[in-house]
Amino acid sequence: MATWLSLPRFGLGQQATRLDALPGRYDPWLIGSSIALVCLGVVMVASSSIAIGEGFDVGPYYFLIKHLMFLVLGAGVAGWLMRTELKSIEQQDRLLLLLCFVLLVLVFVPVIGKTVNGARRWLNFGIMGFQAVEAVKLMYVVWLASYLVRFRDEVNATWGAMLKPLGVAVVLVALLILQPDFGSLSLILAITAGMLILGGVHMPRMFGPVLVGLPVLAIIAIAEPYRVSRLTSFLDPWKDPFNTGYQLTNALMAVGRGEWFGVGLGGSVQKLAYLPEAHTDFILAVIAEELGFAGVCLVIALYGLLVGRAFWIGLKCVEMRRHFAGYCAFGIALWMALQSFVSIGVNLGMLPTKGLTLPLISYGGSSVLGTCAALGLLLRISYELDRAERQVARLRGEAAQVSAQTYAGAPPSTAQPVVSANASALGNTVRGTSRLRDRIEPTFGKNA
Repeated sequence: MATWLSLPRFGLGQQATRLDALPGRYDPWLIGSSIALVCLGVVMVASSSIAIGEGFDVGPYYFLIKHLMFLVLGAGVAGWLMRTELKSIEQQDRLLLLLCFVLLVLVFVPVIGKTVNGARRWLNFGIMGFQAVEAVKLMYVVWLASYLVRFRDEVNATWGAMLKPLGVAVVLVALLILQPDFGSLSLILAITAGMLILGGVHMPRMFGPVLVGLPVLAIIAIAEPYRVSRLTSFLDPWKDPFNTGYQLTNALMAVGRGEWFGVGLGGSVQKLAYLPEAHTDFILAVIAEELGFAGVCLVIALYGLLVGRAFWIGLKCVEMRRHFAGYCAFGIALWMALQSFVSIGVNLGMLPTKGLTLPLISYGGSSVLGTCAALGLLLRISYELDRAERQVARLRGEAAQVSAQTYAGAPPSTAQPVVSANASALGNTVRGTSRLRDRIEPTFGKNA
């Protein structure tokens, strides 16, 4: 049944207000920053991939066309998630965790999985390949958010509840090591630690797993010769500029050549078969060369706006006791912040090469689809948060009106609102994702 609250009557009856009919609005800052990053990415993929397309003899706009196709598909996925109730997503948390393991195992199955550049990370869907870990990131964030909601008190009080998500993360990390994908496994571990901290884990108890895990990660990092060469080349890329330090030296030359305002859009020299992966992992170096220091600052500012807004939305959700929505927002914010930080750091020579793309800017179908899905979920969170805030504001406004009219001397029989049986549950609209019974489709723009 829908929830109704009738307004006080003074001579003339007023129509009851249906609180569940109040829709929400998508956060305009999230939409604006996302669109700005997408537009910048389209321009830079077009600029950085022309020479690469001609080198592969597929045409100068081959990668741009594919990038636009992935963006359209990603927009469809984001739109679907933006219209899906969070309570429906929360109910599928265990299935999503199972899918995480299934996808990471499928990459090792012959025919289904395929190897690219020595790494077995891709699923072969015939018309396209898909990097499984890009879907795993979002599904894992949703599961961990649901887990923190269900065991919020236990996570802070007991070892077992805290170690369970760490154990899940370790299994995922083990599968990623076999691929191998050291960049993604580091990202998943960092997201896990960050969400546990934001979820209220007992901090002194966290030190034990961290002290054990750091040496293990260090051993994994130096176990493979190619990772050792990445570390040594990062420390001194000019020692071997034509072999192990080739990528980083060309990226640094591109950054230095751009100076303050760049050489102009399309004027990059390093993208002309000098800088490897100029349209994917090292696209920021092309941005730095063509748009200069100002262009890099613009990119950082847009990511700062996106991540900061996501954290703000998560905080507001937690304050309204909508913990699942808040933890999902925190997880997506950590994902976007850490991945963009690592990608920017690699391009500027501050971090070793990790193979992580720049979200929404770099070319790559899997990354584009995964990021669009994450932003679609984040926008849905902002929609439901705004809807809940409007419902609470309406309730408070009507309660204040009743109080004022009662104080003015109106008879109690006419001043008191008539509340239905379900109206007592309206206080619960701020406690979780499953309290709002009726589905209200989201609408863009201002509401009447």
